[in-house]
Amino acid sequence: MTTAAAPSAPRPALPGVLRRRPVGKLLVLAVAAAVLVPLAHARGAGGTWPAALTVDVSGPLDDVSEWIIDNRDGHPLFLYFFGHVSNAIVLAVRGVYLALLAVGWAGVTAIGALVAWRVAGVRLALGTAAAFLACGLLGMWVPTMQTLALMTVAVAVSVLVGALLGLAAGLSDRTYRALRPVLDTMQVLPAFAYLLPVVLVFGIGVPAAVLATVVYAAPPMARLTALGLRGADKEVLEAVESLGTTARQRLLTARVPLARGELLLGLNQTIMMALSMAVIASVIGAGGLGDRVYQALASVDVGAALAAGIPIVLLAVVLDRVTAAAGERPDDAPKPPVGRLYAALAVAAVAAVAVAGRLTGRLEWPDAWQLDIAGPVNDAVGWMTAHLYSGVPVVGGTADWAGHFTTWVLDPLRDGLLWLPWWSVLLIVAALAWLIGTWRTALTAVAAMAAIGVLDVWEPSLDTLSQVLAAVAVTLVIGFATGVAAARSDRFGRLLRPVLDVFQTMPQFVYLIPVVALFGVGRAPAVAAAVVYALPAVVRITAQGLRQVDPAALESARSLGATGGQQLRQVQLPLARPALLLAVNQGVVLVLAVVIIGGLVGGGALGYSVVLGLAQGDLATGLVAGAAIVCLGLMLDRVTQPTERRARKEN
Repeated sequence: MTTAAAPSAPRPALPGVLRRRPVGKLLVLAVAAAVLVPLAHARGAGGTWPAALTVDVSGPLDDVSEWIIDNRDGHPLFLYFFGHVSNAIVLAVRGVYLALLAVGWAGVTAIGALVAWRVAGVRLALGTAAAFLACGLLGMWVPTMQTLALMTVAVAVSVLVGALLGLAAGLSDRTYRALRPVLDTMQVLPAFAYLLPVVLVFGIGVPAAVLATVVYAAPPMARLTALGLRGADKEVLEAVESLGTTARQRLLTARVPLARGELLLGLNQTIMMALSMAVIASVIGAGGLGDRVYQALASVDVGAALAAGIPIVLLAVVLDRVTAAAGERPDDAPKPPVGRLYAALAVAAVAAVAVAGRLTGRLEWPDAWQLDIAGPVNDAVGWMTAHLYSGVPVVGGTADWAGHFTTWVLDPLRDGLLWLPWWSVLLIVAALAWLIGTWRTALTAVAAMAAIGVLDVWEPSLDTLSQVLAAVAVTLVIGFATGVAAARSDRFGRLLRPVLDVFQTMPQFVYLIPVVALFGVGRAPAVAAAVVYALPAVVRITAQGLRQVDPAALESARSLGATGGQQLRQVQLPLARPALLLAVNQGVVLVLAVVIIGGLVGGGALGYSVVLGLAQGDLATGLVAGAAIVCLGLMLDRVTQPTERRARKEN
């Protein structure tokens, strides 16, 4: 008879709280802090980043600026490369512009309606025609054609560059890893920051405006092209490869057709990004609608700025709808009956309209058909300023709101961040990034924050961070509430969609003047402008995430007698957590993108430094502040967006 082995002594178990992963991460950080904080304290005990850990990059940047200025007119690089690039851009933009003028307003309207009809049907064709006619009614036909010509060339170059980069990244993992930080920088770096280098090389004019737009608009095309190529169906690719096809044939016959949706979405986003640069590019000579908006705002003429801003919105909405419809249309969608005959008749009608306009001398929009909205708009703004700015009974005026928001929110937040020792800020960033991601995420976030100190812009960066945090908090409160309402009511969602379209496509400069008129100059109006800009994306993502919650889960909750509020709190919000985190992430990124605009209305800090660098031709000041904004964006992105691996574990 065998005897049972004596049980081994139980191993001491850790307390339950210590076995939790977040607690373990915090303990590791606490141990690291116990070792590193005394060393950091010896370097600098105060809140300010120690001067011994800074690097002065203004000298090398000033040398580069001076070399460009001295050699721009005689160096072979400028004469035989940049000069030819500049001439090609000028000729392309001028050719498109003259072609649009030659067709005339009736021909352009007919062509736009024809393209919209072939892609998306009669309703969008009528909307496109109405949009072009509205541009003429507002007296903005010629500026609209100037902007359309410049945007056509800029979008074409952006699509070409983005597609080539996306092709390389989609076919090579090494290229994809190398390009990702470059594309991140191109998208997060404020446009004003790289306007100065472009102007130094190409001077003020159309070439600089086009190339600045390309830098801003090409990354979405590159990202989505790479995404589409890398996400192609493996089984289809294996089937095509089994037929003995070459790599080029597989690309053209399988990968590219399978990535059609992503490619058209990339075109859509590139167009939107290019149009959003219309006003900013006007600062360096783009002309067109952007220049009208900029000149109107310089003279504080809100009505004229709105009259030029509305056509930009109309162009953006029409192009967004047309390209989105092209992307959603399946390859095997049924063609309309006698499609070729209809197309031939439509083309003939468009040609007839264009020829008739030319023969009758009606190529330009008639002055008698213009509608002046500047006067009524300015009267409305004047009334708002006179009656809402101050002296409103009980609630006070908007100026009082701005003052209270600055005193009770912005000042304490900024002073609190500046009071913290620099090493404690790095520890907080590391803890937040590691809790939501991995140690690599934490390392990237800390490195980005440390780079700000090394560039010697620690205090203005924390000032900017305080404004960003306040704007994000307001955006999330309003955005989540509005998104929940839109998700729970289809009617409200339909009514809200055009409003969100207008806010998302209206140039920031246009609504900056009403914001200043209502709230004055300072950090509060800068925060208000950032909230208006970032709110549509937060609302859209929140509503979309809640709508995509599994209906079976909601039905199960209803069968258990859950009320509407309980379904929202216990089912929809937890299941939509990835979308809500994405909404937070996009809110942060978009708020940060308006930092420069806020610098124009008293926001100060990094935004003002970038604008000052552009105004004074100071490459060092502008680029250093721009680089600090990029680092802030990188840090905030890492602490608000979980990694893919962590998201999969939580799901």
